[in-house]
Amino acid sequence: MNSLAPAEAESFILANTSLKAPPHVPEIRLHLADEAHDLWLKTEDELAAIGLPPPFWAFAWAGGQGLARYILDHPEIVRGRRVLDFASGSGLVAIAAHMTGARDIVAADIDPFCEAAVGLNACANGVSIEFTGSDVIGTDGGWDIVLAGDVFYDRPFAERLVPWFSSLHERGADILVGDPGRSYLPKDRMQALAVYHVPVTRELEDADVKKTTVWRFA
Repeated sequence: MNSLAPAEAESFILANTSLKAPPHVPEIRLHLADEAHDLWLKTEDELAAIGLPPPFWAFAWAGGQGLARYILDHPEIVRGRRVLDFASGSGLVAIAAHMTGARDIVAADIDPFCEAAVGLNACANGVSIEFTGSDVIGTDGGWDIVLAGDVFYDRPFAERLVPWFSSLHERGADILVGDPGRSYLPKDRMQALAVYHVPVTRELEDADVKKTTVWRFA
């Protein structure tokens, strides 16, 4: 994957998004795509040639919205704790954790756009979020809680996540997952905490509203 200058990423984000509140988390504002289909095609056409991925950071996915809603409604889950927001994307969940009193927050995503997206979105909400672009799967940063929105969409990826989550869980970390019914969620390892009906973009999903569950990995 080619490197991307931070200024280039910020410019692209600002040119192709507008600041708005996700429908299920109106307390937070994010730089989100106005026309999902147009931005998706633009990124594929203009940026795929240099190895840049689709703009997952430009949308408030149902899993992330559900997880952020749960955190905002139950601030004791993260208050005073060290938090990893895994596959952070826009930084929505990390921002929710900051707003509810988490002590140390790291947003992790390997997409080179996400550092800029998380920075811009954190600034828009008056918070500061530490970011890492490293692949953190298999590592342990001593986090008290790991938050993961919409990560079980792909079998090989899920097969990497389950043993990592298991290892973190065994040493005492809490792991919360927001999921709108993705195919590879390991339900046999999950305890349901809350269910939401989250408005989404039909152009990217198969419905206007996705039933989204917040799970605890166990």
